[in-house]
Amino acid sequence: MARCLVTGGAGFIGSNLVDALIAKGHEVLVIDNLSTGRRENLNSKAIFFEEDLLNFEKIKPIFEGVDFVFHEAALPRIPLSIEKPIETNDINIKATVHVLLAARDAKVKKVIYASSSSALGGNATLPMREDGLCNPLNPYALQKYVGELYCKIATSIYGVPTVSLRYFNVYGPRQPREGAYTPVIGVFLTQKKAGQPMTITGDGGQTRDFTHVFDVARANVLAMESDKVGKGDVINIGAGENHSVNEIAEMIGGESIHIADRPGEMRDTLADATKARELLGWQAQIELQDGIKQLLEAENG
Repeated sequence: MARCLVTGGAGFIGSNLVDALIAKGHEVLVIDNLSTGRRENLNSKAIFFEEDLLNFEKIKPIFEGVDFVFHEAALPRIPLSIEKPIETNDINIKATVHVLLAARDAKVKKVIYASSSSALGGNATLPMREDGLCNPLNPYALQKYVGELYCKIATSIYGVPTVSLRYFNVYGPRQPREGAYTPVIGVFLTQKKAGQPMTITGDGGQTRDFTHVFDVARANVLAMESDKVGKGDVINIGAGENHSVNEIAEMIGGESIHIADRPGEMRDTLADATKARELLGWQAQIELQDGIKQLLEAENG
C-alpha cells in the first residue's frame, strides 16, 4: 500500500482518481481549496486538507511521508485563462512549483503531473505526438506546457522523479456542468436536461479526442506503478480517435443551434497513444458512444 497525495482531489478528474487509488487499497490524502472542487465529490476514506497550494508553508508539511503525488489541481478552461491570465498563471504555474518543491523536500518517489494536449497548439499535426514542437495558442496551454518544463527541471536539477500526462478532452461522471467555461459534453447535457437547444460553437466541425475520466484515472495509477517513467517523461493520454462537436450533439440527441466561434483554440486534436501503451501498458477502454450513453442513463435515473 502506498501513501498518495492528490491535489485537486475534490475536482472532476481528481476525485475520480482518488476513488481509483482507494479502490486499489492505497492511503490517499487530498489537498483542495474547493474553489472549483466540490466537497460532495470527496471519498469518505480520503484524508482531506482544505488548503490553498499558493500557501507553501501550509501545504509543505502535508507532503511528509507521502510516496506519490498526483498534481491535478488547476484552473482549467481556455476561455477562463484568456479572461483571467494573472489568476490562472498563479494557480497553474506558481502552485505547480510549490508542489514540486514540497515533493522534493519530502523526498517523494514520483510526481504525476496533469498536463494538457493543448500544449502543442499551433504546431500540432495529427495524430499528435509528444515530441512535436509546442506552440501554445492561449494562456492555459502555455501554463500547462510550462508545468511540464518545470517537472523536467525538477527531475534534472532537484532529483524529483516526474511524469507529465497530457490529457485529451476528459469527460465522464462529475464533469463540470455549469458556468461560462464548461466543456462541451457537460454543456450539452445541461442544456438537454433543461429543454434548451444545444449551442454548437462555430460550424461544429472541430474535432476532439474525447477520453473517459475512468481511463484517465487508470492511466495515473499505471504511471505511479510503472518503473519505466519518472525522468520528466511526457505521455499522451487520449483515446486515439476524434469526433466532431456535431457528432457529440447527435449522440446526445435533440435540437441544436450554432453560435460564434471562440478564439485561441485548436481546430482538431487526436492522440498518438503509442508511448502510453509502451511505457504504461495503457490504452483507452471506454468508447465515446458508450460513455455518453452511460451519462444519459444517469441523467434519466
